[in-house]
Amino acid sequence: MARIPAPTRIAPAARLALAATRRMFGRSLEPHRVVAHHRGVFWATAVHEGLLLRQRHHLPVALRDLVQHRVAVVIGCPWCIDFGAMLALRSGLTPERLMAVPDYAGSPLLTPLEKRALAFADAATATPTTVTDEQVAELRAELGDAGVVELAHLVALENQRSRLNHALGITSQGFTDATVCALPGAVSRA
Repeated sequence: MARIPAPTRIAPAARLALAATRRMFGRSLEPHRVVAHHRGVFWATAVHEGLLLRQRHHLPVALRDLVQHRVAVVIGCPWCIDFGAMLALRSGLTPERLMAVPDYAGSPLLTPLEKRALAFADAATATPTTVTDEQVAELRAELGDAGVVELAHLVALENQRSRLNHALGITSQGFTDATVCALPGAVSRA
C-alpha cells in the first residue's frame, strides 16, 4: 500500500482522466490516483504522459522498453517494473529479454546497441551521472542526434517516475507475472 492513500474525493475532470487510463489498462493506475492529491502535479503528469504516447519516436520500441525497464530495475521501483514489463510484453518484447536486463552486459539475448543504451541508462541514472563523451558519440553514430535526445529523455523520465513512486511507497499492481516483474536480488545500483 502507498505511503499516502489516494484521496477519497477526486475532482470530476480528474475522475474522467482516471477512467480513461482504466479503459486503457484494465484498472486505474495507483500513481495517478495518489498524485490526485495535488491538482498541478496530476495534470502535469497526465498531459505529459498523454503527449508522449502520441509523439513520433526515433528509437525502436524494444530499445525504449528495455531502457525504461533498466532504470526501474536500478532504482528498484516495483510499480514501474511491473507496469513497464506489461507494456513491453504488449509491444512484443519477450519475457526472456526482459529478464535479461538486470545482467544485460553478458546476455546473448540483447544486441550490442541495446547494451550500449542500457550502459548509458546506468551512467545517466548514477548519482552523480557518469555519462561520457565516448558513450554519446557511439550512440549518436547509431541513433542520430534525435535518437540520443529521446534516449536521454526516456532515462530522465523513468528516473522521475521511479523515484516518485518509490518515495511514495507505490508498489506493484500485478500487471505482470511475478517472475517477469520481480525485483532482482543482486542488481548493482548505478
